[in-house]
Amino acid sequence: MQAYHQLVEEAEFVCLPAIYKEVVNKPAQRFYVSEERAAIVVGAMIRGVSIDNMVPNKKEMFQEIFQRAMTIRKEHPDMPILEVVFQVVRQPAPKFYLTPGSAKAIIFKAKRQWYETRKKRLRHLF
Repeated sequence: MQAYHQLVEEAEFVCLPAIYKEVVNKPAQRFYVSEERAAIVVGAMIRGVSIDNMVPNKKEMFQEIFQRAMTIRKEHPDMPILEVVFQVVRQPAPKFYLTPGSAKAIIFKAKRQWYETRKKRLRHLF
């Protein structure tokens, strides 16, 4: 939502499809995947299991996580892979790894929840 609001404020003309496209390509504070799921996928990749059947965005995200994990693993070979992956997932990500349509759905849901919460808090005024 923070990236969305920033782009809307900066836009001269608000074109939501273009905003959603920009939002998904902005850097993210972390990788938006659970540490456990990332550890499972990275573990499978280490064993040689292919991730070619994944959605392209998820595949790209897991490849980035895997690459970073292997870099840390070279520096700290005794560190358990679970701990390495947990450390990587909490690092800033180069983008959100979502489609613009997914971003639209997430933003719409967050806005709707915000309005519902606000309506409940202010209902005593009406």
